[in-house]
Amino acid sequence: MTDAKEPSLLLKNISKSFSGVQVLNSVDFSLYSGEVHVLVGENGAGKSTLMKILAGAYQHDSGDIIIDGVPHPRWNPAIARSKGVGMVYQEFNLLPYRSVAENVFLGKEELKFSLLLNRKKMHEIASQQLEAIGIKVDTRSDIRHLGVAQQQMIEIAKALLCDVRFLVLDEPTSALTFLEIDRLFETIQHLKSKGVGIIYISHKMGEGQTIGDRITVLRDGKHIGTMPVAESSTDKIIKMMIGREIKDLFPRHFCEPGKLALKINDIGTKAKLKNVSLEVRYGEIVGITGLMGAGRTETARAIFGLDPYSSGSIEIDGKNVNRMIPSLAIKRGIGYVSEDRKQDGIFKNLGIMENISMAGLGKYFRSGILNRKKEVEIAQKFIKTLSIHPPNLKKRVQFLSGGNQQKVVMARWLALEPRILILDEPTRGIDVGSKTEIHALIDKLANQGNAILMISSELPEILGMSDRIYVMRDGSIAGEFDRNTDSEELIRCAMGEKSCKE
Repeated sequence: MTDAKEPSLLLKNISKSFSGVQVLNSVDFSLYSGEVHVLVGENGAGKSTLMKILAGAYQHDSGDIIIDGVPHPRWNPAIARSKGVGMVYQEFNLLPYRSVAENVFLGKEELKFSLLLNRKKMHEIASQQLEAIGIKVDTRSDIRHLGVAQQQMIEIAKALLCDVRFLVLDEPTSALTFLEIDRLFETIQHLKSKGVGIIYISHKMGEGQTIGDRITVLRDGKHIGTMPVAESSTDKIIKMMIGREIKDLFPRHFCEPGKLALKINDIGTKAKLKNVSLEVRYGEIVGITGLMGAGRTETARAIFGLDPYSSGSIEIDGKNVNRMIPSLAIKRGIGYVSEDRKQDGIFKNLGIMENISMAGLGKYFRSGILNRKKEVEIAQKFIKTLSIHPPNLKKRVQFLSGGNQQKVVMARWLALEPRILILDEPTRGIDVGSKTEIHALIDKLANQGNAILMISSELPEILGMSDRIYVMRDGSIAGEFDRNTDSEELIRCAMGEKSCKE
C-alpha cells in the first residue's frame, strides 16, 4: 500500500494565519491510495484547519497541494470535489427539518424529467447507503428526530455517496458506541480495499492504532513527526502531542461512598424508557454505557426534567419527588451537562462570562439590578480554577477549543454548587490533555462529596472513572457491574448476551 513511490496526495509546506496569528507553519502531509493516515494533536494544533484547506473551505497562505504529482495553484471546494476529496466535518452540516434522504443527497439531488425531485429513488439509495455502514433508519424521517450518533452516520453516508478518492473523517466516532465504531471500521476497511485514501482525525488513541497505517502528529501548527502505526505507542504519541508525558489519563482516587443521593425507581417514558432503576451515592461516580439508542441520554433528560416520565418515581435524599422540571431540578441541587454542547450547551455568540452565569442569573440580581461585580468575580474564579484559555471574560465561546468550551459548560453548573451532577459524554470530541483535566475535575468533585452520574460511550473512560457501572439496552437497565469488571463483559451485556450481572 505505502510501497508506492509517490503519494497520491501531498500537502507541502502549507502555512496559514488568521488575523496575524500563525495557525499552520510549513506543514507537510501525504496520503497514499488505500491507506489510513491518522492525524492527531491537541485542540488548536491545526488539524481541522489543515483539512479545511484540503477541502477548499480555507485558502492557504503558502505551500502546494499536489494530486498525483501535479501541483494545483488554484484550489477551492469545487476543485477539491472534482479531484475526489470528501470530508466529514466534526460539526454537523445537516438541515434539521429535512428528511434523512434529502440530507444524504444535499447538493446532489436526483431529478426526474430534469425538474422534479425523484424522492423514491433518493430514499432507496439513501437506505442502501446507510445499511452499508450498518445503520437502519427511516429515510423519510426528519433529521431533527435522530440522535447525535445517528446524525454522525448520516454525515458519513453523505460523503460516501460521492465517488471519493480521498476521504477526511474528522472525529467520526465522537458520538458512536463500540458496536457502531466496529461497523465504521468495517466500512473503512472496505474503502481501503477499493483504493480510497483516508485521513482519520481522532482524539481516541486506541482508534488510530487499530485502524491506521501511518500517524502524523501536529503541535502548535507544526509538523512534529510521522511514523508507521506499528512503530508507535500511546505514551510516545501523547508526548509528541503535548510536549510532556501524561502519567495517568484517569486520575481516579476511589473513596467510600456516602449516603444515597439519587434513586430512580422503575422510570418509564412514552418514547423510550422502560422500568429504569438506578442509585447514586454522594462521593460516588456511577457510569452508564450501552449501544446507540439504548436510552442513556433519555435517562439523563428524564432525571433532569427535560422529558416527562410516565411511570415510576425519583427520590432525592430519600424524599420522593412528585414531578421534575429543569428549574425544580436546579433548586434540588441537580446540574446537567448535555451530550451535545454545540446544540444544547453553549451560547456561541456570547462571551465566557455570560455563558458561565447563564444557568443562575437569578443569583446575580438584587432588587432587579444585575450585580455585575459578582458575575465577574464568579466567572474569574472558574476561569482560574478550570484553566479556561484564553482567560478573557468577553471572548466569544464559539472561538474556544472544544476542551475549553466543555470547561465553560462545566463552570456554569459548578457555579450553582450542585450536589448531584449528571454528565452526558463529558469528554466528547476534546483532546487528550483536556480530557485528563476534565477527568481530574470529576474525580475532585466526587471526593468533595458530590454524586456524579456519568454517561459515556468510551469504555476506557467508563472503566477508569466509575465506582459502579450500569449497562443499558433497549431502554432498560441490562446489568450492573463494579469497577473491577472488564470491557468484554460490558460489551456482551450491551449486546444482549447472557453474561449480564443483574
